[in-house]
Amino acid sequence: MAAMPAPAVGLAVLALLAAALPTLLADDLNSDAQALQALRSAVGRSALPSWNSTTPTCQWQGVTCENGRVVELRLPGAGLMGSLPSGALGNLSALRTLSLRYNALTGPIPDDVSRLTELRAIYFQHNGFSGEVPASLFGLKNLVRLDIADNKFTGEISPDFNKLIRLGTLYLDGNNFTGEIPKLDLPALEQFNVSYNQLNGSIPTKLRKMPKDSFLGNTGLCGGPLGLCPGETAETPAGSPESQPGGAGAADIGGGKKKKLSGGAIAGIAIGCVFGVLLLLALLFFLCRKKSSAPRSANTVEKGRDLGMEPLEVEPKGQNGSAAGAGGHNGAAAAVAVPAAAVAGTAAAGAKAGGGSTGSKKLIFFGPMAAAPPFDLEDLLRASAEVLGKGAFGTAYKAVMENGSAVAVKRLKDVDLPEPEFRERIAAIGGVQHELVVPLRAYYFSKDEKLLVYDYMSMGSLSALLHGNRASGRTPLDWETRSAIALAAARGVAHIHSTGPTASHGNIKSSNVLLTKNYEARVSDHGLPTLVGPSFSPTRVSGYRAPEVTDIRRVSQKADVYSFGVLLLEMLTGKAPTHAVVNEEGLDLPRWVQSVVREEWTAEVFDQELLRYQNVEEEMVQLLQLAIDCSAQHPDRRPTMAEVATRIDEIRRSSLGDRQTPDSAGEGDEPSL
Repeated sequence: MAAMPAPAVGLAVLALLAAALPTLLADDLNSDAQALQALRSAVGRSALPSWNSTTPTCQWQGVTCENGRVVELRLPGAGLMGSLPSGALGNLSALRTLSLRYNALTGPIPDDVSRLTELRAIYFQHNGFSGEVPASLFGLKNLVRLDIADNKFTGEISPDFNKLIRLGTLYLDGNNFTGEIPKLDLPALEQFNVSYNQLNGSIPTKLRKMPKDSFLGNTGLCGGPLGLCPGETAETPAGSPESQPGGAGAADIGGGKKKKLSGGAIAGIAIGCVFGVLLLLALLFFLCRKKSSAPRSANTVEKGRDLGMEPLEVEPKGQNGSAAGAGGHNGAAAAVAVPAAAVAGTAAAGAKAGGGSTGSKKLIFFGPMAAAPPFDLEDLLRASAEVLGKGAFGTAYKAVMENGSAVAVKRLKDVDLPEPEFRERIAAIGGVQHELVVPLRAYYFSKDEKLLVYDYMSMGSLSALLHGNRASGRTPLDWETRSAIALAAARGVAHIHSTGPTASHGNIKSSNVLLTKNYEARVSDHGLPTLVGPSFSPTRVSGYRAPEVTDIRRVSQKADVYSFGVLLLEMLTGKAPTHAVVNEEGLDLPRWVQSVVREEWTAEVFDQELLRYQNVEEEMVQLLQLAIDCSAQHPDRRPTMAEVATRIDEIRRSSLGDRQTPDSAGEGDEPSL
């Protein structure tokens, strides 16, 4: 038999390969399909109806194929439950993106993920994964984004994360990691978050460029954006003579000459001395003047009476009694001085009696203002004021002092605690200093008057914004603003809870969420229920109160979570929970929402102003589910406030598109390498 020519042999081989290629690809796709079916059998038997033999694998829910292989698996919020099986995901060897976020997956991450060598993005956030981060994960050299936030991972953060040299996003927040943050040297790392764990120690130098939010909720962490660690000093700017060995001083010694002062330096010293003497004289003059004006408190009383100021027991003209319920800062103006004659009269009486505690004669400041008080009681008494609103614990005023600065003053009612006990409790309230909590700046105590002084928030309250005039000229409150307010409020309450196992806000409601000019939220009035006596009884039952609360002086952290859940429902529905009945069936807000949800997810639940944002409907539903979780009837079924803050943060990440969005690549385009 004659030998076949070489070109003919080549053509025959190509023909055989072309005939075999579809079979080879089919075998790979069949292998992928078997792995996916194993995954479905373990965690999604009832959640993935399209994963069946009659539907092509590449048309299954969440599956994307290229060149006959599964390259992306995206199943966010798909209802997956249970532990990931070993030997399933590892067979998807061409997989580049794996997103199983917002499910109910538990247990450890299986070790066979190490076989997914093409993997570039993992999104496992908001599940119940537990145990330590498996060592197999550190072999994924192509990994660009890793988000395992809001799970139950434990142990220390491994330094082996340094093996993932292409990692640009690493989110570990909302877990139970302990120990110190390792020294991570990842050149591509741009997004990093370890907030709300149990970490301690100093933040490594290369991570100190990250924002403060990346480290919040770890009471043992310090350094960088969280402030100096104990014993740590501020770094001397690089390049300054002081930071260089052999700086200016060393040069003088080495030169063997004493450096003489120039004429300009001598003149500068002389001018400085003169200035110092003048400053000392001005200080002495100020002290003498202050001493000579000491008896003016009684004169202030007389001045108030001459101007026709009434004691504050008489309701000022023009006051809207529902102002507090409408959010406070829209209350009508009142031409009265802040706790005017009543407070000044008390102080003057104390002075004439020649006794009384110091607290009855002056303001006691907290925080940075304690060292150098910016104003005193007399300044406050001379301030013009307007009523902001009346609440369960007293009346709030905006006080504008003679120099133009404004503060908010709350005049407490029904507070009959002995002075030592009052001081102890108010010190605990004043000790909470946080950027998302309206700080208690000062207080005044006497037998008849108790005043609290806070920062004034110019944009009023969330309640006024939600339930105020909705005329055509009103700017609607969009999803981004509402979700940002929810996140800031959650973090503020979470910080209050972090100060102690029994620490709580005690009165969470939309009128106690105040706003800055940039619509940034701050939590206000925390701890006030602890100041009232046992005889105190609110005038109405609040729609925010947890069912287990029988004594408003003892509100647990879980009861705070319930109130916050109602607040979230209020933001999503636009309905005020303080209205005892929200529909004809007489249901309160949480039960009304649940009755609608049991039937189906419907637009009937959401505020009409939110319905125009169709692109965030999924995130709105997720926040609604969180609100329902928070307002569960049984306290043990409610999450913690730290968990609530983390979940809201995750929802915002997925809706804003760049986090700061962890999913910006994994849930959209594939991350670049």
